[in-house]
Amino acid sequence: METKAAEISSVESVREHGLRVVAIGGGTGLSTLLKGLKLFVLSPTEIPTTVPDSPIIRDLCAVVTVSDDGGSSGRLRKEFNMLPPGDIRNCIVALSEDEALLSKLFRHRFEKGSGLEGHSFGNLFLAALTSLTSDFSEAVRLSSEILLTRGHIHPATTSNIELEALMEDGTHVRGETNITARRDAFESSFWFRLTSSPCRRLSTQSPMQT
Repeated sequence: METKAAEISSVESVREHGLRVVAIGGGTGLSTLLKGLKLFVLSPTEIPTTVPDSPIIRDLCAVVTVSDDGGSSGRLRKEFNMLPPGDIRNCIVALSEDEALLSKLFRHRFEKGSGLEGHSFGNLFLAALTSLTSDFSEAVRLSSEILLTRGHIHPATTSNIELEALMEDGTHVRGETNITARRDAFESSFWFRLTSSPCRRLSTQSPMQT
C-alpha cells in the first residue's frame, strides 16, 4: 500500500510540477515549434499512469505576432479592419488534436472564385467569428475550442500595428510586405519599429486576460 501511495504521489507531482511554457513569435517558425511541443502537453482529462521519462507540459501558451499585411490576411485586414488571422490560424491548426478533417479544412485555400481566390477557410472562419463576437481574441478562443487545441493562443496585441523600417538611405518603409520586398532590407536597415492605429471589432481587454 505504501508503494502504491508513493507511485500515486509521484504521478500527481508530475502534473503539479509540469512545465508552463510560453512560445512567442509568428510565421511558420512558431507553428512548427508548437506542433512539436504539443506532444508533451498533458490534457486536463489525462492521468499519467507512471512517471514519464520526458518532460510534461501542463500549460502551453502561444503569443502570436499580428503585423502581417500580405496575402489573405492582408486583404481581410484591409477590408474588415481586423487583425491579420493567418499566423494565428496556423498556430490553432498546429495545436489541434484533430489532425484529420477540421485541420485540413482550416488550412484549405480557395484556388478560384470571385473574392474567394487566395483566401484560406481558416482565415475566413476567424473573420466571421470576429464579426459575430466583435472581439478578435474571443474569436481565437472559440476557434481553439472547436479544434480542441492543446494550449492557449493569444494575439501579441489587440492594436492594429504596422512594421516600419528606417533604411540606410534615410527612407522609411512601412508594412511587412513592403519591407521584405526591399532586397537591401536586412542589410541596410537601421532599426525596425511598430506603429499602431485604431482597429474595429477588437477587445479592449489585454490579450492575456481573454
